[in-house]
Amino acid sequence: MSEKKYTDLKNVSDVVISTRIRFARNLREFPFPCRLSDEKKRKVANIIKESVLDGHSAISERFRYIQMSELTQEEAVSLVERHLVSPEFISDRQGRGLLLLDDESVSIMINEEDHVRIQVINSGMKLEEAFDLADKIDTLLDEQLDFAFNDKLGYLTQCPTNIGTGMRASLMLHLPALQESGAMGKIGASLSKLGLVIRGLYGEGTEPSGAIYQLSNQVTLGISEREAINNLRDIAFQLVVQERNSREALSRNINVLDAIYRSYGIMLYAKLMSNDECMKLISNVRFGVEMGLFDNIDFDTLNRLIIEIQPATLMKNIGKKLTPAERDRIRAELVRTAITQQKIPVSHRLENSENSVK
Repeated sequence: MSEKKYTDLKNVSDVVISTRIRFARNLREFPFPCRLSDEKKRKVANIIKESVLDGHSAISERFRYIQMSELTQEEAVSLVERHLVSPEFISDRQGRGLLLLDDESVSIMINEEDHVRIQVINSGMKLEEAFDLADKIDTLLDEQLDFAFNDKLGYLTQCPTNIGTGMRASLMLHLPALQESGAMGKIGASLSKLGLVIRGLYGEGTEPSGAIYQLSNQVTLGISEREAINNLRDIAFQLVVQERNSREALSRNINVLDAIYRSYGIMLYAKLMSNDECMKLISNVRFGVEMGLFDNIDFDTLNRLIIEIQPATLMKNIGKKLTPAERDRIRAELVRTAITQQKIPVSHRLENSENSVK
């Protein structure tokens, strides 16, 4: 690992995969979604949908509305795998809608835990950029909707932990060295004392997969959005330094190096690959890229693979249900093609894989 990369906190793409900013808002004239009938939920959804699609901003034209009840199970789960909605959002899709920006960087969940969940996702550490866009969309909605707000408490939400700013800022982190060293339990306990929480790949109630963790703020009351973002950034930088220190120690471990190079070989030549195995392989190879062991693979390719190899997203892209064995074969080819950097469109690769399964 180069000294420049080791000390550079302006470029933290080796650790920080993506940034998410989420605002929770509720309409003053309606009870929280948990108290609404399906008919009332549809009414709320129509009000919010029209306020976005009929807005006077140029960004309004870039949204499309998705009626969640009309999606197949694979399409709905793929939204979770792509981090566009929460797992809870697809658990009961009646009366729920999704407004999705054309590049999928912004999603607005309607009737999840709150009436409105504005979410902005950017690659890398881009907290200010993500916040500014989320704030702009929030302002556009606020001009047309009457959000439930209290002068003392701030924005009112169904869950008391979101009252105040209603904002959750989070970073997706790749922490293989800290996980390997067994430090994550201690780190999680320390973070809770600082008003932050570290969770698995898909947030609350999920386990880390491929050594990927979500770090987010817990405090929304009595603190401004900017303060929460600055606190998250400062803690993230500390984790970056800890992770890089741990990598430096592991870079001299022959067993770790062997696991990284074996993972690279499997990704190049395997014919079958389960989802769990693939996530571990991607994590190991990404670790190798972070350590400077490979110069023919970039973070963007590996970050994209983390999404594309997920079961529902595989089936969504190919347009049909697949057996586990078919998914394992297609996943292996998808990974192999990406690693060898053959620039073939995803749909074409999947179609060829489907034919090879028959």
